[in-house]
Amino acid sequence: MDENRHRHTVWMDDDVWDQVESHYQRDNCTTKNEFIEKAIRFYSGYLDTESADAYLPRVLADVLEGKLNAFGKRMGHLLFKLSVDQNLMGNILAADIEIDPDQLRKARVRCVREVKETNGEISFEDTVRYQKGAE
Repeated sequence: MDENRHRHTVWMDDDVWDQVESHYQRDNCTTKNEFIEKAIRFYSGYLDTESADAYLPRVLADVLEGKLNAFGKRMGHLLFKLSVDQNLMGNILAADIEIDPDQLRKARVRCVREVKETNGEISFEDTVRYQKGAE
């Protein structure tokens, strides 16, 4: 037995002990004592603002990582759908219009500049006005 470890008697409600029994293995603890020790260290760190950084950020980071992974996956799916629709629109337009490669390159340069200048906030109305020569 470790020199720093001593037996202590602790009284607790049966429902609290039931929580210990039902959770200690989920936390990868080999013993209930290990789980109780981790719980006490966590709560003490929570109460002690100087060392709370060592406990709360790990928990928050785990929660945020899960949420951000789900968000990233959802954004990936949405971007894929948007790309498919944009590709479809481009193919439909290309099949119906006549434009030479030089005009296409100039239009691309102008579009890149506009997107950079407006941070991607381009309205269809602005594009129509440009194409009609109103701007």
